[in-house]
Amino acid sequence: MELDNALNFSGGPGVLPESVLTQTQEAIFRVPETGLSVLGISHRSDWFAAVVAELETNIRQLLDVGTDYQVLLLQGGATQQFSMVPMALLRNSETAADYLHTGYWSGKALPEARREGPVRLLWSGEATEFRRLPDEAELEYAASAPYLHYVSNETVEGLQFHRLLGRDDVPRICDMSSDFLSRPCEAERFELIYAHAQKNIGPAGVTVVVARNSLIERANHDLPGFLDYRTHAQAHSIYNTPPVFAIYVVLLVTRWLLGEIGGVSAMARINQSKAALLYGLMDVHPEFYRSRVRAQDRSLMNVTFNLPTPELEQEFLALASEAGFSGLGGHRSVGGIRASLYNAMTLQSVEHLANFMADFQRKSGY
Repeated sequence: MELDNALNFSGGPGVLPESVLTQTQEAIFRVPETGLSVLGISHRSDWFAAVVAELETNIRQLLDVGTDYQVLLLQGGATQQFSMVPMALLRNSETAADYLHTGYWSGKALPEARREGPVRLLWSGEATEFRRLPDEAELEYAASAPYLHYVSNETVEGLQFHRLLGRDDVPRICDMSSDFLSRPCEAERFELIYAHAQKNIGPAGVTVVVARNSLIERANHDLPGFLDYRTHAQAHSIYNTPPVFAIYVVLLVTRWLLGEIGGVSAMARINQSKAALLYGLMDVHPEFYRSRVRAQDRSLMNVTFNLPTPELEQEFLALASEAGFSGLGGHRSVGGIRASLYNAMTLQSVEHLANFMADFQRKSGY
């Protein structure tokens, strides 16, 4: 059984652009600008300082934000941000932060926030097994909240917000780990956005935090240096030895987004086309490809569904593997099938999957 890298539909780490993989392969042996392997270049070198500077500029350009935002390249994944955010903004607060519980990953953020201060559960989808997102009429935002926290795309369940949440007078904090730079997001209306890299923008090991300067300045001061956003801002993300390799690959991905794709709006159009292929097929055969979420809340990044029986799901996954596909098994918490359509997943590869799904449905006699 030989898997095809172009057919890697894994929920993360996800597929990277072919051109980025080629450049990365070259850089492992020697970076063109230095002649040294990227795995052995000092994080204190002028070359790496230039990498960080360019990456900061590229992300600001892609998000359309100015220098009133810091772009930080941190470690610890989104999981560390579950703690860093409330440590900075909720510790010692007398008023509760608003949190939405819309799926697996937003649920992981809740206990970490409660360690630091009061939390108000604005809405939870747990009773409905996270099969939908809240309608706007169900959300009563608190004007006194120190911030609102939500996850824009729930990777496990296949749910995605297609609107901006919250009030403009309450800081918006958003975990965009699985849809960062996949579409325009009105970034200037958020106080802090965080995203670990291994979905849309690079390999595991680096987490991008985009935070307004004024938020960083008013954050709590009684924090360990490594867990203080100010520390990393002052050091331009080189406070300790950072993951040089992972950061360099993220730089290559931003160059690809800007140079080959044409920016985030162009990327969004491609992502919409990819998702439409699979959802269109599922809507033609809803009795066979059974979407687990409400139609208006469907994710463009993670298409989740079940088949009529567990046995058919296992047969589907086995035959898909034989055909070169990988990463199609659903998350362990929900099972079923999940096809992740991150930025680097090509439209041609999604067409291959749609054709496979159509053939499998016909042969199954449903």
